[in-house]
Amino acid sequence: MDTEADLTQRGRSVPEKGAEGSRSVFSGVRAWRRAGLLGVICAVFLLLLGNFVVQPFLIPSHSMEPTLRVGDRLLVNKLAYRFGDEPRRGDVVVFDGTGSFVRERAEGNPVGEILRGAGSALGLAQPPDTDFVKRVVGVGGDDVVCCDAGGRIQVNGVTLDEPYLFPGDTPSKVPFRIVVPLGTLWVMGDHRSQSRDSRDHLGEPGGGMVPVEKVIGRADWIGWPVSRWGSVAGAGDGPGGGPHG
Repeated sequence: MDTEADLTQRGRSVPEKGAEGSRSVFSGVRAWRRAGLLGVICAVFLLLLGNFVVQPFLIPSHSMEPTLRVGDRLLVNKLAYRFGDEPRRGDVVVFDGTGSFVRERAEGNPVGEILRGAGSALGLAQPPDTDFVKRVVGVGGDDVVCCDAGGRIQVNGVTLDEPYLFPGDTPSKVPFRIVVPLGTLWVMGDHRSQSRDSRDHLGEPGGGMVPVEKVIGRADWIGWPVSRWGSVAGAGDGPGGGPHG
């Protein structure tokens, strides 16, 4: 026969077990919340990093071979020109070609633009079709000529050594002579026969010149694939100034 003490003990055990289950559920919810908050913080950190410091950039074409290959993921140094420095000859730069390489166009869906921009900043999406990666051949004030008697480009009367050119390519099959306006850049791809660059926009408004203010950053490193880890090869000392690699 149950005594009053036995009934009291059993009666207490039921709510205690229920309380333990509730605490377990609440503990699990808190863990998920913490994980979610941590994920949001990491995403925000990566977005800030990609927008202001280092941004991944996926190489979509053959225009910069052999220096850069299709599928390479660059790490673009966005601080390279933030503190008074400007692009120099030999730098490989990523820039917004709107107004120079592509025409201005009407703005799209703002939400879609934000999502695409976030994906690009995180290196999860293709770069916008207005972004380009090329090598700086001439800076403001330079007299750039193609070609000299040896078929090579001259900058300010000095023959340009270009060891980064794609094997078998000539410096340019298109003859030109231009003086680069101040505040702009003359840029070309390393795979000259496969590159649409400043040469292709000579007769257009802007003459193929890229405004310095449109430069997003300097391509300093290849971050992926692992077999390609390393710094982006520069030109060595160019005429009138040493470019960065």
